[in-house]
Amino acid sequence: MTNQNLPKTLGELRESGHSVVPVREELRRNLIGKLRSGESIFSGVMGYEDTVIPQIENAILSGQDIIFLGERGQAKTRMARGLVNLLDEQIPIVFGSEINDDPFEPISRQAKDLIAERGDDTPVEWVGRERRYAEKLATPDTTIADLIGEVDPIKVAEGRYLSDELTIHYGLIPRTNRGIFAINELPDLAERIQVGLLNIMEERDVQIRGYRVRLPLDVYVVASANPEDYTNRGRIITPLKDRYGSQIRTHYPETTELEIDIMTQEAVTFSSDGIQVVVPLYIQEIIAEVTHLARRSHDISQRSGVSVRMSIANYENMVSNSLKRAIRANEKQAVPRISDLRAVFASTTGKIELETMGDAQEERVIEKLIQGAIVSTFNKYFSVRDFEDLVLAFDNGLAVEVSDSMNAMEYVHQVSHMDGMRDAIKKLDLSGEPAAVASGVEFILEGLHLNRRLNKDRMAVAGGGARYAG
Repeated sequence: MTNQNLPKTLGELRESGHSVVPVREELRRNLIGKLRSGESIFSGVMGYEDTVIPQIENAILSGQDIIFLGERGQAKTRMARGLVNLLDEQIPIVFGSEINDDPFEPISRQAKDLIAERGDDTPVEWVGRERRYAEKLATPDTTIADLIGEVDPIKVAEGRYLSDELTIHYGLIPRTNRGIFAINELPDLAERIQVGLLNIMEERDVQIRGYRVRLPLDVYVVASANPEDYTNRGRIITPLKDRYGSQIRTHYPETTELEIDIMTQEAVTFSSDGIQVVVPLYIQEIIAEVTHLARRSHDISQRSGVSVRMSIANYENMVSNSLKRAIRANEKQAVPRISDLRAVFASTTGKIELETMGDAQEERVIEKLIQGAIVSTFNKYFSVRDFEDLVLAFDNGLAVEVSDSMNAMEYVHQVSHMDGMRDAIKKLDLSGEPAAVASGVEFILEGLHLNRRLNKDRMAVAGGGARYAG
């Protein structure tokens, strides 16, 4: 039915046979439709197919409110917003209603008075699913007025009595009636404000300033929290915990392959003005492995987690550094190299919390993570025994200089003097483009160095250069 053909009055709505169902039933019905068609309820959310999503489906089928429990960067907010897709495209409300009044069963004084006055001629408007979702980041200064409502002094000044329900200015939750309300970082909400949510969660009504106002709201409530705050600090009052039907534990990607899929999907990309950007798989694996090692590191606090956002930001900085080099060198292809990894320091430092403080130590921790990721990735592709001839050449005096500002053709010229390097680069499934060759050369040399087969001296040159020798 097009917008032009939708009922515009209460009478037309009755004649159309339209039925209104509670939001939980609406979510449940649309989920069942997606399950039957095999359609996913969340687009762009990876790694939860066998763990988190089945629990969400169970909660919705049971009509239960949800709290997502997980560290930062685990798609909690994205999934809450994704639930909007389980709402109907449009629903009818009493025209002008602030709280999405059902035309058949209005709950606000304004809507009731309008229907009493106009009857079947009461105008009806249709609201889309996006207008039926509200989200609030819990902060210590959040008030009951923000969430539930408050007396509006302007309405009082207009001549209404304080006892008049029409003096109330509704908060976010009543305005999300017949929809989904999400509150992020629930433990940061002051306990006295948490108490105000109890009626919403169980009795589905609100109390404002002691008024005898009962609004039987129809709201599906979703919350998120960090496990450290939720379980250890006792910052959520017990009765409120008890109100949530399902507590669903989220998690980080369990494999580097999945981390890579999320990283490449979420990374911001731009037009590169004629420069082709190519990121070899081993570079992607190194970036993902840095994050996975950080999640297991004793030097890094695991209480708040290490977000997938770190992988995404590191990936973006690696690509940007290689693109900058290609622009300056007037090259047609940008391929990240090991020397570009110095660009990830800026995008890593703000996303990890060390167990002990100190800027110098933070750099050492990041350097350790990067080296561990390179070694792990290198050993997946090669054995150091594959490079006996090359290592012998270095022992006999061969030396190679690298830099993230060096022209790619300089690497190609150096490869001609390295026994076994061409075959190793082919094993990396790289194209014959100079930029790709340069990337492969640096990866192999650094892998041999970290496996203690080559020496490496840092050079005081622009671009963080280094010299590999026997």
